[in-house]
Amino acid sequence: MHRIRRFVVAIAAAACALTATVASAQFGRGGFFGFGAGRVATAQDFDGRFHYCRVVYRQALDGSGGSWRTDYPRGDINFSIRFSELTKANVSFNDRREPKHLLVNLGGAEMFSCPVVFMSAPGAASIDDKEAVNLRTYLLKGGFLWVDDFWGSYQWDHWVGQIRRVLPASEFPIFDIPEDHPIFRTQFEVRDIPQIPNIGFYMRSGGRTSENGADSSIPHIRAIADKQGRIIILMTHNTDIGDSWEREGDDPGYFVAFGPKGYALGINAFLYALTH
Repeated sequence: MHRIRRFVVAIAAAACALTATVASAQFGRGGFFGFGAGRVATAQDFDGRFHYCRVVYRQALDGSGGSWRTDYPRGDINFSIRFSELTKANVSFNDRREPKHLLVNLGGAEMFSCPVVFMSAPGAASIDDKEAVNLRTYLLKGGFLWVDDFWGSYQWDHWVGQIRRVLPASEFPIFDIPEDHPIFRTQFEVRDIPQIPNIGFYMRSGGRTSENGADSSIPHIRAIADKQGRIIILMTHNTDIGDSWEREGDDPGYFVAFGPKGYALGINAFLYALTH
């Protein structure tokens, strides 16, 4: 309990230091590519330290719920900073003390330099044959994919259809992560599955958390494991963990309600991925 209190105080004190200036500086760096603002990482961007790696993907014509840019770049920036402050991870910063978060393609070689990759709004994603082979190879060689912020049965079914192009159900079943799994206690004790709405919905709805009503009322933390039992894909469904990082400094009430829970789960998941 004392660790959690110290955690909340540490996050709250530090949140005031993050401003939109950092985010705009991150947007301004590098060139542009067909998926939107930013630049896909090259081999020269990796320096042997930890980089937050975000997956870039194409929008599926039948997808729903957002895009790869959801929570970008502030979620990536804020999580990198907190990860450096609250763990012993050697996070990469530039000479302006800005975290060097990176973008990677599902079909690119650059993904193999990231032990963990994060994908937002997978209910909108499209994975082609080349990307499926590349992602499968990455995962079975020791990589870890976290998909977050997709809501309701339609977005879930769409994502399952895409990931089954990568890992067939007969070999790699999806399961609900049991309460006693080490991912829930890698550093912080996570005792429930937080349902975190995006801040706009939360403010407009008067504090409700289920973005799709009855169809998304129950949050899930599901996974796919390899043949040795190591989680290789983490799926946080009916919740938006990334928004708790992106919006940590936007509203005190939203932060108190969701920030510590989102960071506790996030830090646990990243540490699990880096140590298993």
